[in-house]
Amino acid sequence: RSTQAVCIPVIHLHMTAATMQVSQEDFQKAQEQLKLLKKDPGNETKLKLYALFKQATEGPCNAPKPGMLDFVKKAKWDAWNSLGNLSQDNARQKYAELVSSLVSAESASQKKEASPEEGRHDGYETLIVTTKNNITKIMFNRPDRKNAINHQMYREIIKALEEAGKNDSTIAVITGNGDYYSSGNDLNNFANVQPGEMEKMAKDGAVLLKDFVGHFIDFPKPLIAVVNGPAIGICVTVLGLCDLVYASDRATFHSPFSQLGQSPEGCSSYLFPKIMGLAKASEMLLFNKKLTAAEACAQGLVTEVFPDSSFQKEVWARLEAYASLPKNSLAVSKQLLRSMEKEKLHAVNSRECEVLTERWLSDECVNAIVSFFQKKSKL
Repeated sequence: RSTQAVCIPVIHLHMTAATMQVSQEDFQKAQEQLKLLKKDPGNETKLKLYALFKQATEGPCNAPKPGMLDFVKKAKWDAWNSLGNLSQDNARQKYAELVSSLVSAESASQKKEASPEEGRHDGYETLIVTTKNNITKIMFNRPDRKNAINHQMYREIIKALEEAGKNDSTIAVITGNGDYYSSGNDLNNFANVQPGEMEKMAKDGAVLLKDFVGHFIDFPKPLIAVVNGPAIGICVTVLGLCDLVYASDRATFHSPFSQLGQSPEGCSSYLFPKIMGLAKASEMLLFNKKLTAAEACAQGLVTEVFPDSSFQKEVWARLEAYASLPKNSLAVSKQLLRSMEKEKLHAVNSRECEVLTERWLSDECVNAIVSFFQKKSKL
């Protein structure tokens, strides 16, 4: 009996040590695998990985809390601190599991890319751009970030519009991959900015935004938005510059500018009152009213709403019919319709970008964005 009593804990200790050793090996292997990932997993995932790594190697958060304006360090600290008293063994395990899921997802994605979609354009990381049946489709492709538009995506959309304007397609279509059309401007564009760099960030951002909106104003062919899900911010405002807007009945339209201490863009300060009347435009642009697809259609922002269950089938059948129409006739007619307002739209775009530059540098805007990140970190 006494021998058995001694053996049990010895066996138990031996198994625990082996388990810990495997866990440490998996942890080190996961670190190596992470370095081999080709695609950026996104800021939220990187914060989780950072927090789990710190917890696994140092234990619970022991660093002093950073200042409110140091967005990056604050986000890292919040992520690590949120793990509380999670054990180092569990943190290693969760870290390895998260890396494994990222590797599996990337591997599946690479298999899909090995047999590329017909007519797919090369040179895009945040978009999927294809030309087929006389239609160039520009699809936002950051579904893990709800298709939020970062600086790279802004530049790639500009490039895609330039290519679509010059190629042999009859029409161009903008849509989103996944559940969202787009959650608008990626507020992480602001997250890595140090206080001394704010002015340069604001000026560079305004230049990029002005160029981006300018490409919508000048686009020479019919441009159609296929809004497959919720739309927020800049991707809502430029809908006024599209020739048709088709929406799923699960789409919503939200431009929370004042909530973030900012101001309208995409020529919406001029076009939205023309499209929906001053009172309804003010509800959206001043007071952050979120519209359902049916409301957006009733107010003239959306051309037609389709049941989500048949949305893709019905819309693309219609678009293929449009794309069979005489290409030059459509382009000339589109340019004639736009020519009456083009100079005015460029002037509005310039003025909106000037005002936004001032807003981005204001304490009110900085405080609103800090508040946004604080709320997000608590979710």
